[in-house]
Amino acid sequence: MGLKRALGIFRRIVLWGGGVLLIGVVVFGSIAWFRSTNACDKPPAGPPRDPMNAITYCDYGTSEVLRLEPVEKPVAADDQVLVRVRAASVNPLDWHYMRGTPYFMRLDAGLRKPAVTRLGVDFAGTVEAVGRSVTTLKPGDEVFGTRNGAFAEYVAVRAERVATKPAAMTFEQAASIPVAAVTALQAVRDKGHLQSGEKLLINGASGGVGTFMVQIAKTLGAQVTGVCSTRNLEMVRSLGADHVIDYTQEDFSKRDERYDLIVDNVGNRSLSDFRRVLAPKGRYVLVGGGGPNDGRVIGPLGKVLYALVLSWFVPQQMGMMLADTNKEDLGILAGLIESGKVTPVIDRRYPLSEVPEAITYLETGRARGKVIITIDE
Repeated sequence: MGLKRALGIFRRIVLWGGGVLLIGVVVFGSIAWFRSTNACDKPPAGPPRDPMNAITYCDYGTSEVLRLEPVEKPVAADDQVLVRVRAASVNPLDWHYMRGTPYFMRLDAGLRKPAVTRLGVDFAGTVEAVGRSVTTLKPGDEVFGTRNGAFAEYVAVRAERVATKPAAMTFEQAASIPVAAVTALQAVRDKGHLQSGEKLLINGASGGVGTFMVQIAKTLGAQVTGVCSTRNLEMVRSLGADHVIDYTQEDFSKRDERYDLIVDNVGNRSLSDFRRVLAPKGRYVLVGGGGPNDGRVIGPLGKVLYALVLSWFVPQQMGMMLADTNKEDLGILAGLIESGKVTPVIDRRYPLSEVPEAITYLETGRARGKVIITIDE
């Protein structure tokens, strides 16, 4: 068999194989798409027997898809506690799930429709009932933590996912902690390995994560530089930042300063910009991934992959982190707040019925600190 003939056969195999694979992807993708459904497609036969109010959504979209509706009040399983929610907080995570963007996350969240029709994660409230195997908590205890569907009057959550709220801390303060403060703590302490005396640059120092990060980094003994807009300069400085940079007036990447650690809460600059002001053996940690109209297909994934590959060829460490909300770190953060070393920054408060407005405001990127949802008694 001649070489030319062999190459021709190989080419046909590749073409046919590729065609079969493409057809398979289209067929199975189509099946998965149309089988993607949720509870909205099978409405209950009657009204809830023990109703509570909660935010629900049946389709991906803007905040207009959100509804405040009566749903069945949850019952605590053996390892759970039933919590009467007093406050919740809004995170970018919420609009990511609401919009179903970046699209690759729909592989887990539901291709055509959201598989889970409830929204919200952070909450704080009072334990109303405990499961049979729960011994660490009792009715009346004030707790905070994370649970899908936190934009509701009640949540049932595993006891190991909540921490006790200090008496001096308000429910609103406690609800602001889980996602944002844990992300800030783990970004500088665990992923960034921040040491006392090191120089830290925070890109996006005035948002939910950034306001916590400035204060936490100062408790670790770092020299903190915060990047924010003009209207937030004094606020970031008041949190303890040693230096503040107004990004509307100055490009931080053109400064002569070099930083041991850079944490990017925004994702709006290139890696080369950050490397330009990163110490020769410094660390870069990506936390934020842009706004609702940025990177709809893969979001920050492309930048993350580039950072990981780049780390193989440069002495600097480039990477990202995802927070792991756990009871131990919730307790550490509660202690910092109780001691006065960290103070949650709360921008606006909305009632449960105005969650759509709260998320719309967060999507503007102008929130200073946390946006809180209050739930009446």
